[in-house]
Amino acid sequence: MPCPAVVTDGDRHSLFVALEVVDDPRDPRGRRYPLVSILAAAVCAVLAGACTFAAVTDWVRFQDQAVWARLGFTGRVPASTTVWRLLIRLDAEVLSQVLARWLRARAAPVVVAGRRWRLVIAVDGKVARGARLADGRQVHLLSAYDTSTGIVLAQVQITAKSNEIPAFTPLFRLVAAVLGSLKDVLVVADALHAQTGHAELLAAGGGHLMVAVKGNQPKLFAQLKALPWAEVPVGVQTRETGHGRKETRTVKALTVKTPGGLGFPRAEQAVRITRTRTIKGKTTREAAYLTISLPADQAQPDDLGTWARSEWHIENRLHYVRDVTLREDAHQARTHNGPAIFATLRNTAIGYHHIDGATNIAEATRRANHRPHDLIDAVTTGKPAVTRNNPTMQ
Repeated sequence: MPCPAVVTDGDRHSLFVALEVVDDPRDPRGRRYPLVSILAAAVCAVLAGACTFAAVTDWVRFQDQAVWARLGFTGRVPASTTVWRLLIRLDAEVLSQVLARWLRARAAPVVVAGRRWRLVIAVDGKVARGARLADGRQVHLLSAYDTSTGIVLAQVQITAKSNEIPAFTPLFRLVAAVLGSLKDVLVVADALHAQTGHAELLAAGGGHLMVAVKGNQPKLFAQLKALPWAEVPVGVQTRETGHGRKETRTVKALTVKTPGGLGFPRAEQAVRITRTRTIKGKTTREAAYLTISLPADQAQPDDLGTWARSEWHIENRLHYVRDVTLREDAHQARTHNGPAIFATLRNTAIGYHHIDGATNIAEATRRANHRPHDLIDAVTTGKPAVTRNNPTMQ
């Protein structure tokens, strides 16, 4: 058994120690292989690029007996059906919390500059297009992503005949359990989450919400558009060139002090971000409107521009990698909690490689695959990743 009998301070960052708290759904009389060993093998396999339950088993089976022993297997390893039947019965939300805490414990402290320190969490949903449940519907998962570390703090599955809105509350209950509280946390989300209940939930926990506003909130959207933006000075303007385009982003912010305020609970500032893009000589211009529950002295225009862009991190640095590198949409997991469990394993692999300093996740998985002993050394020790600067916190 790889878990030590006496847990030292160094062991507390070990994957095997972290996984000890996961409940085993099997009958004790039929447990041939330790749950911790099977889970640790699954995590290591996905860290090494395994994209399906069968690939997880193959990765373990193709290793030598020294690797088997280090994972906790003696003489033989479980068959693919054994691994699959066990993993799909686990509680996906519990496993997500356990692995998020493990990654956070391993991550090096983030170096932040300036007095306006803020942990920014991006929220977005994703459909696992290859997965189907028993009733034929697709699997829709909502995630909370720490933009400073690349760690998914929590993930919940959208229930039948529902959408992301009701899932927001249980998601952030899990986030609060992982972080200890929501105090001073800033949540950035798309227009779907411009909901009164979301703003009140975060405020009750000491957190804040920055959310885009579109036509799903017509009165608020009309109010924001009608504000005297022409009279508001430019807060910050940035210019970027790359990928065949030129882009200028102009941020303006306004504190509304009318008796009715902004018409959205806890909102302190209205924000307009104008994007002007030139691609192949054609120029387009669009304006995005947002609200934020932080006052101007805690959220300056340069902060607002950075935080607004961090909402895209969950799409570009997590969901895109799950699809392209770890082939989530091609994975036809269709039984019980299988889709959510494997999404959690993918999230863990991406978060692990991010805190390890990797900028190319595909390359990092290949390196892990070629060096299994180094991989097991890494997940069983408490050595943190290299301390890094955080571009999404001010």
